[in-house]
Amino acid sequence: MSDPLPAPLEFAAPRDGQPDLLIVAGEHSGDEHAAQLVADMRAKQPDLKIACLGGEELQAVGAQLLYDLTAVSVVGFAEVVRHYGFFKALFDRTLDWIERYRPKHICFVDYPGFNLRVAEQLLERGLSQKGGGEIAISYYIGPQVWAWKAKRRFKMARTLDRLGVIFPFEVDCFADTELPVEFVGHPFVRESYQQPLRYDASAPVLLLPGSRTAAVSRIFPLLLNGFRQAQQSKPSLKAKVVYPSQRIREVLESVLEQYSDLKTSIELVPNAESGMPASAVLMSSGTMSLACALSGIPGAIVYRLNPLSYWLGRMLVKIPYIGIANLLLERPLHPEFIQGAAKTDHLAKQILRALDDPRAAQDAADGAAELRKLLNAGSDASAAEWLLRT
Repeated sequence: MSDPLPAPLEFAAPRDGQPDLLIVAGEHSGDEHAAQLVADMRAKQPDLKIACLGGEELQAVGAQLLYDLTAVSVVGFAEVVRHYGFFKALFDRTLDWIERYRPKHICFVDYPGFNLRVAEQLLERGLSQKGGGEIAISYYIGPQVWAWKAKRRFKMARTLDRLGVIFPFEVDCFADTELPVEFVGHPFVRESYQQPLRYDASAPVLLLPGSRTAAVSRIFPLLLNGFRQAQQSKPSLKAKVVYPSQRIREVLESVLEQYSDLKTSIELVPNAESGMPASAVLMSSGTMSLACALSGIPGAIVYRLNPLSYWLGRMLVKIPYIGIANLLLERPLHPEFIQGAAKTDHLAKQILRALDDPRAAQDAADGAAELRKLLNAGSDASAAEWLLRT
């Protein structure tokens, strides 16, 4: 993120008195998953009083938005260090609000760099149940201890009351702790979930550069270059670019100013649209990459970090793939092109293969079926039922 972050504002007082639940979700994907969770909970208990540090999706389902964390999400060690003062102030304000208004229950959603530190402070201040206080602490969509920082699981066991995970193998990651961990199913395979994407061989190509401004600035040009070269072989080729917020749209528009030749070929689409058809995809490794895999859309994963963040990541992360679908299936359902490997000709070839090779579409469909079986916990609302069991 190149521009300065805004100063954290004072959070509003809870509008309905002491909240039953405070949700803290710091990224667009977490905001979306938490919003669905809140909707399911409210269907069972309509009178729940819920406040949140999250984003527009949580606000839309009736949670009181105290501060939009999704607007200030960054990734990578270097980016966090650059904005240390901002995040320190945000952290302090969050703790002060919790100490003053004492929500009965807090549910952290993903965003571990921030959320686990808050949980630890709640323990040390004697506010959480494990610290001798009254606030129950749950965590939904836990940090990826199977990829890096595995010792976090012991801190989590010390600070959290329970953990709801969305990948079945994660339960075993905590077997050597006393933390209650439950596989609650992935939100993308709920029967009532509105799939955002679908495969259609005649549809435009989908470009998904991510949801964080700094990452989008690095990755979007790579996707555009690959699409441009593929278009040389197929002049009528069109593409859609999904964006999660107005802030990201502005970044996309800024990048597109340097690609005037693609002006009539690229359409920017808000991610509120459901069932969007796509024939192929170039995407970052975030949450939407799993949505593409579950929709049977062939293509590739493209990722580029700040060089320092990438170097540190290579030292710390010991996994064979960065795409979660690839990890779950233990094979590259979507080939991955990271850092210097994200060359224009490689990406163009992946688009053309997805469009022209019938095996690409069949492999993607087979992978989608396997993933659905792996990610289904057997209950359409199990995450909500889990969180309501206080």
